[in-house]
Amino acid sequence: MLKTCTTILVGKNASLTGSTLIARNEDGADDSNAQRFVVVNPEDQPQPYHSVHSGLTIPLPDNPLRYTATPDADPTYGIWGAGGINSKNTAMTATETITTNARVLSVDPLVEKGLGEEDFLTLVLPYIESAKAGVLRLGKLLEEYGTYESNGIAFADREEIWYMETIGGHHWAAIRIPDDAYAIAPNRWNITDFDFNSADCLASADLPEFIAKNQLNPDHEGLNLRHIFGSATIKDRYYNNPRAWYVHQFLDDNFVREPTDQDLPFINHATKKISVEDLKFLLSSHYQETPYDPYGETVSEKHFRPIGINRNLETHILELRNQVPDEIAGIHWLAFGPNTFNAMVPFYSNVTDTPACYRDTPTVVNTNYMYWISRVLALIGDGNFALYQDLQDNFAQTVLQNVLRMQKETDCQATPTEKTLTSANQAMADFILAQATKLLNDAINLGSRNMKLRFSLGD
Repeated sequence: MLKTCTTILVGKNASLTGSTLIARNEDGADDSNAQRFVVVNPEDQPQPYHSVHSGLTIPLPDNPLRYTATPDADPTYGIWGAGGINSKNTAMTATETITTNARVLSVDPLVEKGLGEEDFLTLVLPYIESAKAGVLRLGKLLEEYGTYESNGIAFADREEIWYMETIGGHHWAAIRIPDDAYAIAPNRWNITDFDFNSADCLASADLPEFIAKNQLNPDHEGLNLRHIFGSATIKDRYYNNPRAWYVHQFLDDNFVREPTDQDLPFINHATKKISVEDLKFLLSSHYQETPYDPYGETVSEKHFRPIGINRNLETHILELRNQVPDEIAGIHWLAFGPNTFNAMVPFYSNVTDTPACYRDTPTVVNTNYMYWISRVLALIGDGNFALYQDLQDNFAQTVLQNVLRMQKETDCQATPTEKTLTSANQAMADFILAQATKLLNDAINLGSRNMKLRFSLGD
């Protein structure tokens, strides 16, 4: 069950609040795939772990940490934990499906019964206390069990962000994102310049030999891992590259490149500090104010895959805050459904439970739950974007200003407790559900007045 996504990473000195930020759209197929927001307490962590896809049974360490996650509501195909923050304020998002090439796969084939996106979060996040430790634990698992797909994974703590990509069946490489930079990863190989001697680069121990022995480096000079392990296909030009281009041109005023450029940067520097609101806009974007906007009045003949899309299952921005107590440092921002028609909520991660309207998502439509009301609103809004845009914008603004106010009030309490944070999360969930219900009512009324099946004379 392949999930295609978009990832954005922001170093602590590049963010508006001094937080590290790792964010990702979890995208699936066109059909609905209901999502849940849960806390996995130590007693609920599987031991041993059983992978549905591969059939592997993997023993796990004792004493797992508590962590948040956004698994599938239907566990038939596995857990698919997607992203979360553990009780040591370490975050992980997994995974960004990426591309590779036949040269690599010919010498290190994918492992049909290996590990993959279904498994990674559950196997790693409860057992790490830093971003770098996440890279090393997952790297060890990849070397031992292999993987059946090519993926990018991000880890963060309050100081560092690391981004990791799998190579063939058993190899991997990871790079530390500079504190003053951001990175954008669509569904292609992303890491470019790499230095095996740098403390900011980690990789499989035999990766230099693997590259040299198999004559994988096409460049005369330097080590560009995208050139070595990635692809540069027509699909990349239209499906992947434009997403990176849109993010770069939004965040960097000096960025002048073409959407289809095969060598767009992975790591870059923004013109201004990057906010959570910026990330939400970008992860919801559909090439606004360009000829490529599918909702635009004039649409280019070039069709690019947008970031905000009907396949968005959920979006998380995992924020690890500095200059606040440990107890309130982790914020699991979350929105369900297609991003053009939803709103983010900053849930505290240091809790033992989540609000029922996010936690208990049924597998069939029920608008008492945030996943489903978000999907219904997206479907209505997509039918006539111009008609409903003001309603959606007002909804998103109202939600954001109020949940931020609730967060600030909670932050200011002298001794925040688990009970306090749970209550704050519930209040935010109650507020957005009420606002989403109001939006649904307003959208139905507005749409009814504009239906084609109407007549100017009444009975």
